[in-house]
Amino acid sequence: MAAFGVGMAFHHHMGTIVQTDREIDLMLQHSGPSVGLLFDTGHCLFAGGDPAALLRRHIARVVHVHCKDVRQDVLDRALAADLGFMQAVLQGIFTVPGDGCIPFLPLLQDLQAHDYAGWLVVEAEQDPRIAHPLTYAKLGYRNLLATAQQAGFTVTEAKP
Repeated sequence: MAAFGVGMAFHHHMGTIVQTDREIDLMLQHSGPSVGLLFDTGHCLFAGGDPAALLRRHIARVVHVHCKDVRQDVLDRALAADLGFMQAVLQGIFTVPGDGCIPFLPLLQDLQAHDYAGWLVVEAEQDPRIAHPLTYAKLGYRNLLATAQQAGFTVTEAKP
């Protein structure tokens, strides 16, 4: 991939072999600097992790960010019932930035302080019958844009 100028980013994810903070730490410890980290706030929290601490430990390896929020009440129920990934998603564990319990401003401030210049992606696996996709996409975009600007990022928007 590197020969073609394509970088690699590993995406930690619930329901996979690398989902907890400890597993992410080990994966990065045992891989070279050519392996970047796709940092996913929602999957980190759902796996019992601390998004701020994980980001601080591995900020130099972050090459892509999925800004996914978590509904605390659904997280609590999912953990109590030991729900699987898909069951929790269908119950609404994930949502867009600003609609859940993750404080995005400190995360984005840390990224900005480390000159992060990659993508900040609004993401939320949600049942479209429950969470209207366009409504939530617009809400997530507005919230993430405002928070990124508050954190000191200069955001350039693509023109159609």
